[in-house]
Amino acid sequence: MKALVTGGVRSGKSAYAERLLADHADVTYVAPGPTGDGDPDWAARIVAHRERRPASWTTRETRDLATAVREATGPVLVDCLGTWVTGVLDEEEAWEATPDQAHALLGGRTEDLVAALASTHRTVVLVTNEVGMGVVPGHRSGRLFRDLLGTANQRVAAACDDVLLVVSGRVLRL
Repeated sequence: MKALVTGGVRSGKSAYAERLLADHADVTYVAPGPTGDGDPDWAARIVAHRERRPASWTTRETRDLATAVREATGPVLVDCLGTWVTGVLDEEEAWEATPDQAHALLGGRTEDLVAALASTHRTVVLVTNEVGMGVVPGHRSGRLFRDLLGTANQRVAAACDDVLLVVSGRVLRL
């Protein structure tokens, strides 16, 4: 099974994704986002997520999602694609890249992830933010993020068996 769990901020999507894999002891939890260094609020979110997960799960901090999926020996939980996009743009110092450059940069990584999803027989659950229901961001970086994540979400959703929208803790199968 491959599932994409999407929704707004604080909708309950991460907790729901974790419940999908609660019966598995050997989950690889892939954390592709910023580490929280220098940001106490972000660091507190990371701690809260860690405390909620079973001790038997392995955490892997990487932005190479395709390799993490390919190398896993059990189920995989990627949380989340939104922090992954942020992390890639930070890592590559690409916030000022042209849209074409940014799409090329992230598009290759997204296609590699899609190929990894297609080739694995493992259960993979991916969490992402739904960015298509809000206002047009007032800043260029916000528009770039929205467009990149929206495109990545579409590609990953197409590679999944299930797409689930979480709103206010309630789940709707799309």
